[in-house]
Amino acid sequence: MGLVEDKLKNLGIKLAPPKPPVANYLGTKQVGDLLYVSARVSQLTGTVGKDVTEEEAKKAAHATMILLLSIIKKDIVDLDKIADVAKLQGFIRSSDKFTRQPQVLDGASELLIELFGENGKHARTATGVNQLPYGATIQLDMILQLK
Repeated sequence: MGLVEDKLKNLGIKLAPPKPPVANYLGTKQVGDLLYVSARVSQLTGTVGKDVTEEEAKKAAHATMILLLSIIKKDIVDLDKIADVAKLQGFIRSSDKFTRQPQVLDGASELLIELFGENGKHARTATGVNQLPYGATIQLDMILQLK
């Protein structure tokens, strides 16, 4: 077990085998030393600021990041191969009046920084949207640099 998986274990996080993609795409695609991670949606459904609280959405962002890590582990086997988290992109299903998308996305960002330290700090986009696949509250994708 590597350093990142030790940290996950210490946090009480277990990576379950990921579900296969729901359509015609790959979970990840490596181009040179970059790993593009396809988006996954949260199990939580609903609209932040309407039927989902900011705190519930932040927890869903954290849980969705765990789903992405499961996909990454399946594809690259060893999470210690991750040299840097380059970019995180988050879409948050939001009511018209909800504007705290960055704080929601912190649920995912904070986990990455906890696992990878300085190399977990990343560029990111937090965007409020009207709808997401399957009515999900959160959708995340990311770009990693591999060793």
